[in-house]
Amino acid sequence: MSTFKERLPKHKKLFIPFITAGDPTEEVTVELAYSLQKVGASVLELGVPYSDPLADGPVIQAASSRALKSGMTITKAIKLVSKMRERGVEIPIILFTYFNPVLQLGYKNFFALMRQNQVDGFLLPDLPYEESEELRSLSKENEVALISMVAPTSKDRIQKIAASADGFLYCVSSLGVTGVRDKLPENVHEFLDEVQRYATVPVAVGFGISKADQVQLLIDHSDGIVIGSALVHKVGELEDALKGSKEEKREALTTIENYIEEIISPISLCEV
Repeated sequence: MSTFKERLPKHKKLFIPFITAGDPTEEVTVELAYSLQKVGASVLELGVPYSDPLADGPVIQAASSRALKSGMTITKAIKLVSKMRERGVEIPIILFTYFNPVLQLGYKNFFALMRQNQVDGFLLPDLPYEESEELRSLSKENEVALISMVAPTSKDRIQKIAASADGFLYCVSSLGVTGVRDKLPENVHEFLDEVQRYATVPVAVGFGISKADQVQLLIDHSDGIVIGSALVHKVGELEDALKGSKEEKREALTTIENYIEEIISPISLCEV
């Protein structure tokens, strides 16, 4: 199995989109992954729908609700990655889930499933760094990246978290849950610059980024941008077309590709 670093494109700056597994269907999730790679995604975050999310705002909660109603589970989400690989998705794929589904699945099954389905890493927003030692050790054994998160409130913990980060370091730009924001915090540059001082892996910033001018403000202070709620909202808007005829689905995917290309236009995705 390839490691995260081996799959990572040599982009000057990283574009990391987030989509929800099974929203609006499993088949569309696979096609969305391929479309996002086509427009320059460096890494894909695949969200596992969960009934009691800690970090998800209303947009992603609604997507999770739609996916759960159609029967999506953590096991099905992991198996979707194999279908993405068959479709031609070669970039790293990171599972965005929560600790309880992993615990219920069992560590042994969780890592075995990820290996079998070519998942490159995972992120657990409700797992504190201080309680992650066992999973971090198992991740190294299984050559899967456990993605760390830092927030402005991390303060004295930033150096410690950054020192053991794998894959990329996810910086939360704003406090609270995910969601589109008109304005980013005034001190976000200082926070990102501090993280950069200690980071040994690429630093990506997310939570609330939905416009090209926001990307422009952040890209000089980070190595990449995470786009989540804005993308998931657009998928929700186009749900009927994405579940429609072959032609309707293709048109909807093209609309999403154009929408994302506009948001990430300040990012130089050419190779270093």
